[in-house]
Amino acid sequence: MKKIKIGLLSLGILLSLIFTYYFIIVMNARAKTPEILHHALSPDQIKLELSDLTKKQLDELLKIQDPNFYHHKGFDISTPGAGVTTISQGLVKLFYFERFKPGIAKIKQSLIARYAFDPLTPKDTILKLFINHAYMGQGNRTAIYGFANAAEFYFDKPFRELSHDEYLALIAMIRAPNAFHFINKREANDLRVQRMKRYLSGKYIPKDNSDFLYDRQ
Repeated sequence: MKKIKIGLLSLGILLSLIFTYYFIIVMNARAKTPEILHHALSPDQIKLELSDLTKKQLDELLKIQDPNFYHHKGFDISTPGAGVTTISQGLVKLFYFERFKPGIAKIKQSLIARYAFDPLTPKDTILKLFINHAYMGQGNRTAIYGFANAAEFYFDKPFRELSHDEYLALIAMIRAPNAFHFINKREANDLRVQRMKRYLSGKYIPKDNSDFLYDRQ
């Protein structure tokens, strides 16, 4: 009985320490969020407004990247086809981490998205940040961020002049920029675009939230 009490006490202390650790992580993130947003939304960082995308473009982006975007609170693991990283979590990875490694960092990412970034940032602002800061692969040994820069690099044209297929080719890269790179992995990118079209047209229904590649038979 004494060993059980000691074990329960030790477990209680451990859980208390874990809770305190993550509480501090979230509170620090909340304190940093206004400054992060101020910098990320500065004029030199913003090349596209939401109004620069058509309703169809926005709808397609959300359906592929984060189907439940306007309804979840930064974290979503239940929506079919959503994957394990919401738009909010993707921005948290970019803005709050210098180096991101799976594991504990994923827990931090999810908590910051849920309790710091998402509640302190309007949904339309989050989406505006995403189209301007999303990582879009490497070009000439330089990281490409945002749809405007990606349109210029991959297609040598302004974003507003992209065709529908070119726009989808950019979205195809977001989940895994190296695996679906428009230049280095063109066949993989083309195949993903084809699968995305099936999904967008309603001809494919994701099996679960991990089915974000739309490749289950």
